[in-house]
Amino acid sequence: MKKKNFSLILGIFFVAIIIFLFLLSFVYLPYSVDQMDTKNRFSPPSSSHLLGTDQFGRDIFSRILVSTRSALAVSTSSVLMGTVFGLLLGALAALSPHFIESILMRFVDAMMAFPGILSAMVLSAVLGKGVMNASIAIAFFMVPVFARLPSSMILESKKKEYIKAAKSYGASTPRLFIFHMLPEMFTRLITQLSSSIGAAVLTEASLSFLGLGIQPPGASLSLMLSEAKGYILIQPYQALWPGVVLSIAVLGFSLLGDGINEIIKGEPDYE
Repeated sequence: MKKKNFSLILGIFFVAIIIFLFLLSFVYLPYSVDQMDTKNRFSPPSSSHLLGTDQFGRDIFSRILVSTRSALAVSTSSVLMGTVFGLLLGALAALSPHFIESILMRFVDAMMAFPGILSAMVLSAVLGKGVMNASIAIAFFMVPVFARLPSSMILESKKKEYIKAAKSYGASTPRLFIFHMLPEMFTRLITQLSSSIGAAVLTEASLSFLGLGIQPPGASLSLMLSEAKGYILIQPYQALWPGVVLSIAVLGFSLLGDGINEIIKGEPDYE
């Protein structure tokens, strides 16, 4: 008997939590993210501060709510940019003459030779600190991932009879790509998008933790962790809650991608 796709169920559940916090931040924000109350530094969770306060007396719950905005904004924008440029690059390579394809794909291979986080760190250091530059840096290392996918699938599609038939009827290369090849790779793209958003959330967290992403007094989950590392024994809540939310975000999108992949492959778990 087929078992439920627990990866998909857990992924949807965790992602729903993050989206809920994201939407809640626009309708309910107990305190301003930079509102300080030095008399209530390191307060434990209470009715007035649900998750306690940090070293400046700022409300941790409010900062977590706002942090989900930056986490989703940076991760989704960077993945979308990487998807667009990756698709264009991969499609151009697969639909071009062989020597052009070889040049473009060797360029993609060279990009993939560097660890993604290292590429993002170098590019962030070159472009400068900030949300926009962090998004561009993360998008840069997403390009090779999305370039190889359409390249391999288009090369495979070009051998299929319906593509040859459409081409024999005079269909142009852009038309073949948009109306015949792109829909075929849509499900694979959705899977890759979901998994990549989780990776982008983690990369943004790494950049902000190292001081290359979102800057104080802005709110970021990893920035909160970076600030909390010196007070872990005084106020463990300060590091606990942003760490939990960050873990839920990364795990949620990763599990969602795995669950969708199981559905596409038709290989769910079995009892």
